[in-house]
Amino acid sequence: MSDKEVAKKLVDLGKELESLIQKGREPKMTVPQRGRSNVSFDEEANLLRMGDKDSSRNFLNVAHTKKFMQTTLIASKCRDFVESGKTASIRELYYQMKHTIKGTKENTFEDQSESDPLIVDLETMLSVLREELHLKADDKGTLIGNIVIEDTGDVIDCSKLGRSGLSIPSIVEHYKFQEVDADYCLVIETGAMFDRLVEEKFPQKNNCIMVSTKGQAARGCRRLVNRLSREEKLPIIMFTDGDPWGYYIYSVVKAGSMALAHESERLGTPETQFVGMTMSDVEDFGLEKVTEQLKDVDKKRIRELLQYPWFQKKEWRRELKLMEQKGVRIEQQALASKSLEFVAKEYLPEKINSKQLLP
Repeated sequence: MSDKEVAKKLVDLGKELESLIQKGREPKMTVPQRGRSNVSFDEEANLLRMGDKDSSRNFLNVAHTKKFMQTTLIASKCRDFVESGKTASIRELYYQMKHTIKGTKENTFEDQSESDPLIVDLETMLSVLREELHLKADDKGTLIGNIVIEDTGDVIDCSKLGRSGLSIPSIVEHYKFQEVDADYCLVIETGAMFDRLVEEKFPQKNNCIMVSTKGQAARGCRRLVNRLSREEKLPIIMFTDGDPWGYYIYSVVKAGSMALAHESERLGTPETQFVGMTMSDVEDFGLEKVTEQLKDVDKKRIRELLQYPWFQKKEWRRELKLMEQKGVRIEQQALASKSLEFVAKEYLPEKINSKQLLP
């Protein structure tokens, strides 16, 4: 969507509110509901989808007034960014709007946790993307491998960036893939495991691109993986800790998230497969002595995952039930108990080459 089209949507929102006020009516906004009750799983596409339930944000409802004010502030500031051609981080946006309202002791925002969800509300209300509102988050994630990317005129050969790799920005739409020479893309949850595989020269020895999400994958990272899959037809394989949190991180990369179900087509990569860690690995590789006991919060999370439609495949139910039964979890770095080289020389090549992957 062009800046002109996005600016018009923002202006039209303001005009609609002004019109209600001029008519003596209560100003209000219609906001799509982003909770679990309005998200469904499309089994055919293997993606989460947002439903058509809406809620109303009314200025004269005391429970809504502050959020109403905050939403209009964000919309106004985004219009400034779009019309001036400036792009701000979501942190910068927060500080630009934060102040004490004149004549009161009331602040517009107390914390960034108040502004971030309203940015997503604005996206869904106007059917625009955060990037189109000229907003970006902090860079999170790293890429390394045989891929050459053009970034607004600059050419980056990601195979020649040493151990540090390429920092993945929150906006990757401007990337042009000039050359991709890899058999697959390995997406890794932890930065420590990424560093281990870089030191062992895993990308070079296995002809793959590696991406580290460093925890839950940020939007820019998920979008880049999506593009590598759709545009370059690269198989995507994910490697996380063997716990319910790692499994959920995998599901977000694969099927999308409930909070951002409206962007699943851009952010979800349904073709993604899972290499590990699994509960089956504990026995297959003799890792019983390096597991950790599940905490109550882990057990609760397992029960939640077992209820999600996108975890109903028999392979995933087996792993989750096995984890619950054994009462243990296992980290990626537990493979170092074998040797520092074990994960790169044996574990990953053996499982990937023999296609011991979960759907």
